[in-house]
Amino acid sequence: MPRRRHRAVAIVTVVASLSGVAAGCSGSSSGGRAANPVVAPPASLGEVVDFAIPPQITHLPLTKADGTTTTLAAYRGKPVMVADYLSLCTDICPLITADARALAAALKADGYGGRVAVLEITVDPRRDTPARMRAYQKLFGGPLQDWELLRASPSDTKLLWKYLGVQYARVKEPHPADVDWWTHQPLSYDVAHSDDLIFFDASGHERFVVNADPDARGQHTPAELVRYLSAQGRRALHHPNPVTSWTVSQGLSVFSWLTGHRLPAPP
Repeated sequence: MPRRRHRAVAIVTVVASLSGVAAGCSGSSSGGRAANPVVAPPASLGEVVDFAIPPQITHLPLTKADGTTTTLAAYRGKPVMVADYLSLCTDICPLITADARALAAALKADGYGGRVAVLEITVDPRRDTPARMRAYQKLFGGPLQDWELLRASPSDTKLLWKYLGVQYARVKEPHPADVDWWTHQPLSYDVAHSDDLIFFDASGHERFVVNADPDARGQHTPAELVRYLSAQGRRALHHPNPVTSWTVSQGLSVFSWLTGHRLPAPP
């Protein structure tokens, strides 16, 4: 079933980098015609693709932080960004979430509230229960329109990410083990994973893929999570690579292309 061909980061590379320290064409408009055509994002940011996602993937049950269920198919009609994460990550995930939430807020400020979706789907479904997702969500200021934390069953998680080309693997904790920010107990394992943003157009086709760390400078990253960041996580927070890291403004540029509207960057 997987038809991925463009992932440059092998899982062995992801494991090595994370476990050692802690773990075109213009889009169709959904609200009018842009004054000038919005070109596809540059290759330096990610890869333009065009894949129809089969029903066996779009109809996989996904549970929200509030305990209700949905599917990717339920977001048909909206441009969507999907990011992989886990709430117990001490490296990059808190920064991904900071940017993802800020991106949803910026889209709302640009008049797209209710017309887009920014989704984070866990690669650690055994530990990321709805209760834990709610606690993690609360650290970032609570629920926000168009921003959702989601989980699937372990078997469906495997199907989803295998099809979308996101690589992840359970790995040993370092010694001494990192600490759970919620329970304050040592962690028993970590999940190494690639850091991907996958964008879908309103028809549900996969259209753009980013494989990069986030640049979350200027965004709200909770002190409760920063306290537990690894050395790698702190470097990514305070000194992101200005060439290879993605920003909220760049996320908006992809949504500009998908909507056909040139969305202003956040102040």
